[in-house]
Amino acid sequence: MVKSHVEAQVKIPVYHDPWAKREAWRKHPIFSKSSNFKTMFPGLGIATVAFAAYCTYEHFFLKKSNHQH
Repeated sequence: MVKSHVEAQVKIPVYHDPWAKREAWRKHPIFSKSSNFKTMFPGLGIATVAFAAYCTYEHFFLKKSNHQH
């Protein structure tokens, strides 16, 4: 079977295994280990910056009292 140059350039995956098409989602980049690690703690970066800003504010701007219990 001879393909035209247009047909040869089309990047359609060829599945010889009948179940390969149904299992292809497992190789999608969204399910990679690095993607899962990046999204393991959503909001951790924002929370860290907010906490650091609060600690800086507390250290420099809040009035310290010598009142001890």
